[in-house]
Amino acid sequence: MNKNPKIDEYIEQSADFAQPILTKLRALVHQAHPDIEESIKWSMPNFEYKGLLFNMASFKQHCSFGFWKQKLIKGLDVNQEGLGSFGKIKSLEDLPSDEILLMLMKEAVELNEKGIKVPKTAKAKRELVVPGYVVDVLKENPKAEQVFNDFSPSHKKEYVEWIVEAKRDATREKRINQMVEWLTEGKRKNWKYENC
Repeated sequence: MNKNPKIDEYIEQSADFAQPILTKLRALVHQAHPDIEESIKWSMPNFEYKGLLFNMASFKQHCSFGFWKQKLIKGLDVNQEGLGSFGKIKSLEDLPSDEILLMLMKEAVELNEKGIKVPKTAKAKRELVVPGYVVDVLKENPKAEQVFNDFSPSHKKEYVEWIVEAKRDATREKRINQMVEWLTEGKRKNWKYENC
């Protein structure tokens, strides 16, 4: 077995209720495949074989155990994200049977052996909302408006956020005037830091 002494320390330093849970999960992980390696990542035990497989953690009143490819493993509730794959584990009774756990773990190993990855989901793009008072100022300054409209969404967002974040009206007004000046010169919000 590829046991890491840091995992032993992690288990020993966990709360009394958590130690048998973590010990059992660790033993089952190594039954799933003899070449699984242990490491500490993100301050918690992780298990790897041809890529990340599982992680486990101990908290004040519960433990968690998570599959890295949870969305691809049949029988796992994908809505448990953030709580591991089995929700809050407070005792050994909160875990599925050893047979079910081993079956799920072996499926995760098989996914890594086959090189199957979790498909990336495209994030919905949020429309940039330009406040009306900014739109009005830009309409009064056609050159600044044209430059602003030709910018990428990220450069437009830099200007909009800078103006909207102003807490006082005087600050907001000053920033709007500065924006118009820079836009008229064809400058992005962070032009000072470009080409440094």
